[in-house]
Amino acid sequence: MKHSRRRVVVAGALVRDGLLLLAQRSRPPELAGLWELPGGKVEPGETPETALVRELREELGVETSVGDALFGDVELSSGLTLRAYRAELISGTPVALDHSALRWVDARELSEMDLVDADREWLPELSGMLRTL
Repeated sequence: MKHSRRRVVVAGALVRDGLLLLAQRSRPPELAGLWELPGGKVEPGETPETALVRELREELGVETSVGDALFGDVELSSGLTLRAYRAELISGTPVALDHSALRWVDARELSEMDLVDADREWLPELSGMLRTL
């Protein structure tokens, strides 16, 4: 069966000049203050890629192009599946429209950030990406 009942949530690994953009959550209370890859839910009729472009526009005020998915989906509670993609900034400067703060980090800083648990799954891949740039 190709279509599952799980809803997909997308996240973008936006890298510029060897740095990865992280966004600090302002909600819900149990995740407030933690850092994550920005993104959001895929709406009906959207592909994960078009959803990510839309979400990054809504959350950061930027235009992006979406590349390859990072390795492995992460199963979240409440029937959600998190999938991250490499993303490239096409235009605009990211602004925290939906988050408390934004921060560009290198591989060393990434390892020290207080990330949401789900995004920790991609730490080795993200660190490797930053080190090879």
